[in-house]
Amino acid sequence: MKTIGLIGGMSWESTATYYRLINEAVRRQRGGLHSAEIAMRSLDFVSVVELQKAGRWDEAGRLLGEAGAGLARSGAACVLICTNTMHLVADPVAAMSGVPLIDIIDETARALRADGRRKPLLLATRYTMEHGFYTERMARHGLDVVTPDCDDRGVVHDVIFNELCQGQVRDASRARYLAIIEAARSQGIDSVILGCTEISLLVDPAALPLPGYDSTAIHADAAVRFALADEMERAA
Repeated sequence: MKTIGLIGGMSWESTATYYRLINEAVRRQRGGLHSAEIAMRSLDFVSVVELQKAGRWDEAGRLLGEAGAGLARSGAACVLICTNTMHLVADPVAAMSGVPLIDIIDETARALRADGRRKPLLLATRYTMEHGFYTERMARHGLDVVTPDCDDRGVVHDVIFNELCQGQVRDASRARYLAIIEAARSQGIDSVILGCTEISLLVDPAALPLPGYDSTAIHADAAVRFALADEMERAA
C-alpha cells in the first residue's frame, strides 16, 4: 500500500471526512483491521483564508507546496489538496511536492463523463465559481459548467465559510441550496457538482433533484485507487 499525503485543515471538518472515507474504502477493499497509510499536514485555515481574501495566491501556493514537499519527505507517494478552492494553485503545489498530485477537478470530471454528463451546475466558494480555473479545467474534459447567478453565488459562498467551515449545519441553508438547484434547472443542467469539500455535510448528493457528484468522495476514492493500484492489478 502506498502512503497517501493529505494537505488538510481547509477546513478541518472536510479533512475529517477525507480521513473517514479513505479508511472506509481501504477496509472495504482489504477487509479486517486494515486501514490506510496516511501522512497529513493540517494547516491553520485562517492563514489560508487571509491569503485568499488578499488575492495573494502565489504565497498560498508556496504555503501549500511546502506542506506537500514535507509530506513527500515523510514518505507520501501522492498528494491531495483537501479543498477545491486551493486547486487554483495546484500547479505550484505539484511542482514543489515532487510526487503525483491527484487533482480533484480532473477526478470529478472523469466521474461526470463516465455517466454521460455534459452540463453540470457548480456549487462552490466564490473563488472556485468565479476565478475561471475550475470551469477552464472542466472544459478540457468537454464539460460546460454552469454557476448560479451573482446573488446565489454569494449565498453558497457565505454558507460555506460562515456555517459549514465552522461546524454549523442548518436546515434553512439546505433549503436555500435546493432552491438554487431548482432555479438552475431552466438552464438545461444535467447534474450538480458539490464543488466544495464541505457541501456534502449539508446536502446528500443522492437526494438532490438532479444527479449529484460529491467531489470529496470522488477525490478520496481516487486516492485509494492510487494507494492500492498494485494490489488491484494483481487481483485482476
